[in-house]
Amino acid sequence: MKTIRVDFFENNAALVVNNLSTTFTEALKDRVRNTTRLSIVRVEEADAVMSGSITDYNIAPVSINATSNNVAPIAGASRLSITVSVKYVDNIDKKNSFEQSFTKTENFSGDIATHEQTLIADLNKQLTEDIFNRAFANW
Repeated sequence: MKTIRVDFFENNAALVVNNLSTTFTEALKDRVRNTTRLSIVRVEEADAVMSGSITDYNIAPVSINATSNNVAPIAGASRLSITVSVKYVDNIDKKNSFEQSFTKTENFSGDIATHEQTLIADLNKQLTEDIFNRAFANW
């Protein structure tokens, strides 16, 4: 295998973060560039093709802090989760092809706005590592 095409991963999650598609797609390309000798190409005839979409971006409380009377409880910690659906087609050895969803989560305290870009970068790193390992574990 000498070439791979990495398509743009569109954000189809209900909660959309403006730069998530771009940062995830570029993180995946960087992982391939920095860890293999594959050339990333834009042509149809690539030896392998990686495509998919971001299917979920979710923020949920994981612990609740009590408050004083007549005040609603607040989240003591929250969890950000990102799910990516990936289709990998190995045009040289079809048995290595797969379609799979990958999910990673990370807990944080406080307001999401102050942590969001750091959390996204961390989760992108974890997701791209899992996807890379699934695609290229047999090398």
